[in-house]
Amino acid sequence: MNIASVIVDVPAKQTDRTFDYKIPDHLLDVIKPGIRVIVPFGPRKIQGFVTGLKSESDFSKLRAIIEPLDLTPILNEELLALGEWLTENTLSYKISSYQAMLPAALKAKYEKKIVLAEGANPKDFPEKVRALFKNNREIKWEDAVSQKLVQQLQKEAAAGRVEVIYQVKDRVRKKLLKHVYPAVDAADLKAIKDILPSQASGQQAIIDFFLEHPEPVEQRLIVSSLGISQGSVNSLVKKGALKVKQLEVYRDPYAEREFERKQALILTDEQEKAISPILSSIEEGRHEVFLLYGVTGSGKTEVYLQSIQEVLDKGKEAIVLVPEISLTPQMVTRFKERFGENVAVMHSGLSAGEKYDEWRKIQRQEVKVVVGARSAIFAPFENLGIIIIDEEHETSYKQEENPRYHARDVAIQRAKTYNCPVVLGSATPSLESFARAKKGRYTLLSLPRRMNNQPLPTVEIVDMREELRSGNRSMFSVKLFEKLKDRLERKEQTVLFLNKRGHSSFVMCRDCGYVMNCPHCDITLTYHRYTEKMKCHYCGFEDQVPVICPECNSEHIRYFGTGTQKVEEELNRLLPEAKVIRMDVDTTGRKGSHEKLLSAFQEGQADILLGTQMIAKGLDFPNITLVGVLSADTMLHLPDFRASEKTFQLLTQVSGRAGRHKLAGEVVIQTYTPEHYSVELAGTQDYERFYQQEMLVRKVRQYPPFYYLSLVTVSHEELMKVVAVTEKTAKYLSSKLSKQSVVLGPVASPIPRINDRYRYQCLIKYKKEPELNSALKAILDHYQQEMGSSGLQISVDLNPYILM
Repeated sequence: MNIASVIVDVPAKQTDRTFDYKIPDHLLDVIKPGIRVIVPFGPRKIQGFVTGLKSESDFSKLRAIIEPLDLTPILNEELLALGEWLTENTLSYKISSYQAMLPAALKAKYEKKIVLAEGANPKDFPEKVRALFKNNREIKWEDAVSQKLVQQLQKEAAAGRVEVIYQVKDRVRKKLLKHVYPAVDAADLKAIKDILPSQASGQQAIIDFFLEHPEPVEQRLIVSSLGISQGSVNSLVKKGALKVKQLEVYRDPYAEREFERKQALILTDEQEKAISPILSSIEEGRHEVFLLYGVTGSGKTEVYLQSIQEVLDKGKEAIVLVPEISLTPQMVTRFKERFGENVAVMHSGLSAGEKYDEWRKIQRQEVKVVVGARSAIFAPFENLGIIIIDEEHETSYKQEENPRYHARDVAIQRAKTYNCPVVLGSATPSLESFARAKKGRYTLLSLPRRMNNQPLPTVEIVDMREELRSGNRSMFSVKLFEKLKDRLERKEQTVLFLNKRGHSSFVMCRDCGYVMNCPHCDITLTYHRYTEKMKCHYCGFEDQVPVICPECNSEHIRYFGTGTQKVEEELNRLLPEAKVIRMDVDTTGRKGSHEKLLSAFQEGQADILLGTQMIAKGLDFPNITLVGVLSADTMLHLPDFRASEKTFQLLTQVSGRAGRHKLAGEVVIQTYTPEHYSVELAGTQDYERFYQQEMLVRKVRQYPPFYYLSLVTVSHEELMKVVAVTEKTAKYLSSKLSKQSVVLGPVASPIPRINDRYRYQCLIKYKKEPELNSALKAILDHYQQEMGSSGLQISVDLNPYILM
């Protein structure tokens, strides 16, 4: 097997296949599938992934691999196969699929070193390798390559005596800290202690410590825990009793926090009933997809935790996905308290270095559970026993750039390989999942009641049109304001939810109706009071707030709509005694700010938590007894067939924050369309009735789950070019697809221009369409040249979640 099949790092149609490379003799045992290599490609040297090995090629003259980038494969066989599946199912390039599975640190420019493993002694190495290390604990990768010692080093790596470290330039470095350890054996240590003067108590304490714990210890820890001075350590180093060396420590984002271990709770009868089919599928090693449908506060997390415990007892591993915005410290704490050091956490709040360290813990099999957002579905486990997706209806599980995968589909694909269960949990499942459960493709498990039989909060829906008619122009209805005051007097907490950030939605001239739009996008600018700026939330354009109207020179400029900043100001004006914490993208931008604000609220430092979507789910505070939704309609009127579903889900989730413990909860939903079924049924938390009603609408309009959708979006700086390409695309699709499929378009996208690029789209609705993928591929291939040179962009989404 001296030929490697390599996917090269050039995302293009012509290179979306394997290329054969000869493996040099000195690398024959090194190159394995899943290893990254540097190969010559044309005049360049680029990175590639080895996908397979073979002994002959159709080509007589082959170029040779220059060098490997890894000692051990970073993609196992299962992930390599998953990359193939991903490519087929998202119409992306293979290289993009493999890159999506790795942490950012492995995609950057890197510097590589080979480091002696803990306790390894160069004396045990073959002569050439020993000479390479001389007096160093680490050497440059280039030195190993130039001396053709990679093969021997790989054997040492397999034996655990050396390992490869990627030092990423400007991005990630290994975190090194000074450690101290005994330089002599126990008998010599005792002898040194015996001749110490009696006043050298610090040095005596250090020796006593190392007689009991001879392993290396962080220098600053030994100084602080023994209450001694740095001088005592230095004296013993001088005497030859101790040595100091730099050792790697993981960047642990949770290192500062102590997690006390907690035992499993006793399950209720309903939880027992829900968990037993999951446990039997774990026991039998059977692949099955479960939909755990449980009202907010019904104890779904405990079912997850006990299912994972069962998997760990069998020596297997677990992946738990939670939406990015509900990856709250609270959620992480629950898993850390139950499984301690066995948990790795991956989410966007971590630095590139922290992410890389967490990924390495998984790859080195030092942890058994990973809790993370969407991309954690690719955790490099090799013995998966369960995959759990909490809040499975969340749209953030869909990736919006290539490869456009949905984490749920990837989870099911991986679980098939490992013959293990997938658990999808939600209080408001997506219609697609619930329809599959009704049809028997998924197994439905229900938790219809809250833990300790707490009643669901009482919900009142307030018609804001009536408030206006009665002369109340405030953003708070009379009812909500009275309840706010009541909670302040009773020292209970309130959550106010608003689906927008910023101060006001838009600025308009009262005289001529002029609205400030973004000059690069066809969308209104949003007013941000904090910076006194108008901002475009699509391309980032900023402008000053106009004092006079640019169209008619009138001074009657007014702000319309309501943002979180504006609500905060209004609260301060009406209830000056109330302490308010605001949580939105503007206040949680800095690392750790999310956690600080929530901790402050939990400790009772504020009466009112005001926020956007990030406070809608995952929060569980005993003192919240009132939830106010300031405007339930913001999402209802978007040009999106899922608008009603998203509104219902969000209102139900937000309502679920109230009265989760001993105190009863109340919810006030303010709306201008109280008669809409999604608002009405969220009030009664009646998912079943909402499902029936929404399914009728979807059936009539031919939308999922009755039909599949695919969206083709074309964008370019010239409008005529966009229209022409979209028209040709729609015509071609209509000719290639069956009569049962519907091709809608071309039409301008709901946001027709972003960043000076015009956007048109066509939507395909179909039930069974075996020709679809090849037709879409043909379109992408046909325009490949123009997409490279003229700035034309065509994106294909086989399961769109955002139609904007």
